[in-house]
Order: sequence, then structure tokens, then C-alpha cells
Amino acid sequence: MSRYALVAGNGRFPVLALESAKKLGHEVIAIGIKEEASPEIEPLAARCHWISLGELSRLIRILKDEGITELIFAGQVKHASIFSAIRPDWRLAKLLASLETKNTDALIGGIIRILEQEGVRVLDSTGLLKPLLASLGPMSRRKPTREEEADIRYGRRIANALAGFDVGQSVVISERACVAVEAMEGTDAALRRAASLVNGRPLRLVKVSRRRSHLLFDVPVVGLETIAVMRETGTTVLAVDAGRTLLLDRDEMLARADEANIAVAGYPPEEAP
Repeated sequence: MSRYALVAGNGRFPVLALESAKKLGHEVIAIGIKEEASPEIEPLAARCHWISLGELSRLIRILKDEGITELIFAGQVKHASIFSAIRPDWRLAKLLASLETKNTDALIGGIIRILEQEGVRVLDSTGLLKPLLASLGPMSRRKPTREEEADIRYGRRIANALAGFDVGQSVVISERACVAVEAMEGTDAALRRAASLVNGRPLRLVKVSRRRSHLLFDVPVVGLETIAVMRETGTTVLAVDAGRTLLLDRDEMLARADEANIAVAGYPPEEAP
């Protein structure tokens, strides 16, 4: 039986990961971020601790008290929280002061280095949910049309270029024009903003992963809410990186995409140069 900790952010990702771990007989200590995680995580874990954003010292103390040497990050922490809700303790404040940029790579990468110094190894965040990773090619009943494929190719060029700057994971395209770039507001808000600009023209959502060799954190995630917002905003296609994007509640998500005549397809991820 494996024993490790799972730091839970928002969304279905940590819940599904804990359900999978329980079925596999793993002993998982959940550490929920109060401002983000759902109470659903509590009954799924061997034990559950709650911490606030910014309590890096307390996170390390919990891991030491529990005798944990391996950890998974699961679920999103809204990047905007860094500028609003976060109240860093001395250890996180010291890290933030040392960073030239405060993007996801820099911040989480810095936290991982501190954890490694404390003897804690961070594991692949998708390790418990490999069957939910996007596959290569069409995953929905409908394939992208020729017009949609042209928008996808254009969108992937833009999204992969932006990935190196750690700005956002998604772009919204219409007729080979980039209508919106996801930043701190998240994918759903970017889609709604795009819909307000195109006067009813169809949109295409292109989401890519960071050009890294690992899946330790910040893995692209789509799910039922993504499809609902796509339907609301007239978005006809979802293009994602195969093997690097989680499709939460995958079967139901694809069934709802089919109901809405939305095409969902996976493409080969672009690697870092």
C-alpha cells in the first residue's frame, strides 16, 4: 500500500484522484486549501488537514508530523488569489521576495524546491487518473470540420508560443483571428469575454499544456462545466494536448459534447526547444 499526501485545490480533480486512490487501497492524507477545496475530500482521505493559502510552513509541519515523504498537487488554485486572498507566512513571503516573476512556474517551482529540501518528493499529478488523459485524434462523435481545423492550427500556433511565457493555457479563435487569450480569469471567463466580441460568430477553444517534461502541477483540465460554457457561448470545438490534458468525468463530458454537436480532439503536444 502506498502512503502519500495530496494537496487539494478546487474542482473535481482532487475528488476523482482521492476516489481512485481509495479504490487502489492507498493511504492518502489530504491537505485541503480552505479557499479552494471542496469538503467532499474529507471522507475520501485517511485523514484531512485544512490550510489557508500562504501557509507553506504549516504545510511542511503537517507533512513532517504525518511522516510523509511523497506528495501530489491536485486541483487548481486561482492564480488571481496570489494578488488578493493570499496572506503569506514568513517562508512563503521569503520565497515570493526571491522570485523575479510570480507566474505559476516560478511560484510552484519554488515551493517544490523547498519541499525537496525538506525531504518531500512531488509526484506526477495525473498518476491516479491516467485513463482520463486526452487521447490523440477525435474523442467526440463529430470530427472537426475543415474550417474548424484551420482555426485549430492557427490557435495552436498562438497558444504554444504563449505557453513559454506562462500566461494562460487557452486561446479562443474565430475565423483565424485570436479573439481572447486566457490569463488569470480562467477559461470560462475567457470564453464569455470572447462571445461578447464576435457578434454570434462560432468560436473554437484551443487549450495547450506547458512545454515541460513533467506533469507535477498546472495540468490542463476540462470537464462538464467546460462543455456547458462552450454550449452557452457558441464554441463548436475543443482542441487539447493529447496525453497532457485531463478530461474529468470523461465519458459524461464527451456524451454532453455529442449532445451539443461539439467536436473534441487531441493533438500532439509541442515540446520545449
